[in-house]
Amino acid sequence: MSGSTHFEVSGDAAPSSGAEERARQLARSVFAVVSTKWGLTVLEEVGRRPRRFRELRRSIGTVSDKMLTQTLRDLEAHGLIHRHDHRSANPRVDYTLTDAGRDLVTTVHGLCDWSRAHLDVLLDAPAPGTAD
Repeated sequence: MSGSTHFEVSGDAAPSSGAEERARQLARSVFAVVSTKWGLTVLEEVGRRPRRFRELRRSIGTVSDKMLTQTLRDLEAHGLIHRHDHRSANPRVDYTLTDAGRDLVTTVHGLCDWSRAHLDVLLDAPAPGTAD
């Protein structure tokens, strides 16, 4: 990967440069949604068990209704959560993780494990902007 700053797409056949660029764009878009203030928190809460809006709001605490709604819409639009409207007389909507959402949460937890395993090195690294 000489000097490359992106992850290579793995597989038997090399993807076309258009497909590879599309995959990078999609990954960046997903990372942008997950790295928002509430993205990962909402994913983890929904991952514990199916949740309704008010349950999420209570479990997270300080998020506004507007921000929680936007975060849920963004996560759903990126295929990470599923919104199930029961279409009943009493409005009921449940949120669950998709397979992609579950895999992403597992991957993030793996990154957390990595950071704990390398904590001493990470803590000893120079702060950004202070290296010679």
